[in-house]
Amino acid sequence: MNNSWDKLDQSQEPTMEMIEGFVQFSLWDELCRHIETTYKTIPSISYSGCKMTGDWKGWNVRYRKSGKSLCTLYPKRGYFTVLLVIGERERNEAEFALPFLTPYLQALYQNTPDGMGQKWLVIEVHDRAVLEDVKKLVAIRRTAQSSRQY
Repeated sequence: MNNSWDKLDQSQEPTMEMIEGFVQFSLWDELCRHIETTYKTIPSISYSGCKMTGDWKGWNVRYRKSGKSLCTLYPKRGYFTVLLVIGERERNEAEFALPFLTPYLQALYQNTPDGMGQKWLVIEVHDRAVLEDVKKLVAIRRTAQSSRQY
């Protein structure tokens, strides 16, 4: 695998294998497989020029289902970050699940300000317990999406 890929090089669109080689963390592979298998979705690799922080700039992997975002993964060396938006429809179920999540996720949720009825959780995944929290929150997000009435 290509370990020399530069996530900030906008001219070099990576493959999933290149990103996996960059991250070198089995939980990245596990989460990607889980989302793709469970929600029957494929990854969309895109470049973000976001200037909010250096961590947001570069290539990322977005998962969508039925036109709605499930989550976005930002590769790092040895770990990764997940952007997961908890909207008004997911809020009650997410807050019900909160006591069953890791102290890290509980604190992150409580300390993330609301913006337009949403919490934009930026979750650093360094271990399996946090990965399991992410899986639970993605499931809550998907359940809320699939239960929407049109």
